[in-house]
Formats: sequence, structure tokens, C-alpha cells
Amino acid sequence: MPVADPELRALARKHLLHHMICRKCYARNPPGAKKCRRCRSKDLRWKKRELTG
Repeated sequence: MPVADPELRALARKHLLHHMICRKCYARNPPGAKKCRRCRSKDLRWKKRELTG
């Protein structure tokens, strides 16, 4: 179900897309992470932020 309210849409987009992803184990980490919470690797990337639809 799509969200019609622009404020709620922005909040949902922030919670869905602003994460760091580990390139080694694909774990989701908080935005300010320096190391992976699962495997302790320092090889992190931002989650891709393009939504389809």
C-alpha cells in the first residue's frame, strides 16, 4: 500500500534506504558504521537508493 503523506514517505524512505551494507556478508549496518556488526569487516558500502515504481 503506497504512503500518501509526504512526511511519512520521507521517514519510510530514510528507514529503508539509509544503511551501510557489508560487501563480505551483506549484513545491514547503521549509517555511521566503520566495521560490520557481524563479520567485523571494514569493507562497507551505502545501500543503493533507487526505488522502483
